[in-house]
Amino acid sequence: MKNRFRRHARTIKIENKDGRFVIHGMGNWYHQWRDPYHLLLTIPWMGFAVIVSVAYLCINALFAFAYLAGGDCLEGARAGLFSDAFFFSVQTLASIGYGAIHPKTFYANSIVTLESITSLLLIAVLTGIAFARFSRPIAKLLFSKFTIITSHNSQPTLMFRVANERNNFILEAHAQIYLIIDEITHEGDSMRRIHELKLLRQRTPSLVLTWTVMHHIDADSPLYGLDAGDLKRLNANISVLIGGVDESVAYAITARYIYNTEDILFDRKFTNLIQKSANGDRYFDYSFFHDTESSVESGNQ
Repeated sequence: MKNRFRRHARTIKIENKDGRFVIHGMGNWYHQWRDPYHLLLTIPWMGFAVIVSVAYLCINALFAFAYLAGGDCLEGARAGLFSDAFFFSVQTLASIGYGAIHPKTFYANSIVTLESITSLLLIAVLTGIAFARFSRPIAKLLFSKFTIITSHNSQPTLMFRVANERNNFILEAHAQIYLIIDEITHEGDSMRRIHELKLLRQRTPSLVLTWTVMHHIDADSPLYGLDAGDLKRLNANISVLIGGVDESVAYAITARYIYNTEDILFDRKFTNLIQKSANGDRYFDYSFFHDTESSVESGNQ
């Protein structure tokens, strides 16, 4: 078991680029060759089409060699010619059956039977995988480029924006945010510690426009007393998880986002999205979604 684990283990490199953690060799589709189902679900569509096409050509080539191994066993095909056997295999595997070439021996009929069974299994598997790829619920959420620490109701507050990019409702939307920092234990061991941050409002009945998620930095907050220099020294990250139910398809959806040290701004506030027209109507101007400006009141801790 130990040797087997070593054979399957791989090295994962974690690189710190100006406060932004980059994990090399983790979560990429090309590391999933030992898990073909997960690979076919996660690989990009172009890669999926290439794999299916190559597999299809290889299977037909194998059956073509099987027909050639039987000698002159195909009526209408030129004996020993690979192309005739290959295209007959294509017609059989796809259930086309033009009839110009057909089996004339028991051996050839046996190979045709085996190829027909293979065709049924392949069509069923590929149809299921293609449906699974199309039907996967994917959230279309827009996160503000920055999370800010500023004063809100005279209390230092961490906040960021999230918006629904689809023209529908995300029902029972909920948010969770975590502070991830480097810590040293009492025994002197270095570790990445995850702290869950308590939110001012963790749930909203429906997310259709925007939602500003906020965490008050009080004495119980792991952010209490930390400034920009401390966050950089601790290699701080803010990990965000947003979940809910897509009203259109009634599927649970989840989105995640990472704010790195350089994305955490102090003493800034978000530019107001709500604008008023001349007749008094209100509208949202999303061109200001990521914009921040200097806060009127300092958010000193």
